[in-house]
Amino acid sequence: MDVRIGLVHSLRELEVELPDDTDAEALRTQVDEAMRDEDSVLWLVDRKGANFGIAAGKITFIQLGTGSEKGRIGFG
Repeated sequence: MDVRIGLVHSLRELEVELPDDTDAEALRTQVDEAMRDEDSVLWLVDRKGANFGIAAGKITFIQLGTGSEKGRIGFG
């Protein structure tokens, strides 16, 4: 699953590639809980096992995707 996170004062989004078997509903719940408190940290673990900690107060948006678009070539 691909996750894009917009951050305050950043022109680029943070992109994290989570394992394909990531439970989307559980991830949404985790994001909701982190966003309730501006001082909390949202922790994500990517496919390679790297940990990402994002300060919830700095998040402007989160986009959850399936990852099925990876590798597409062309304009279609």
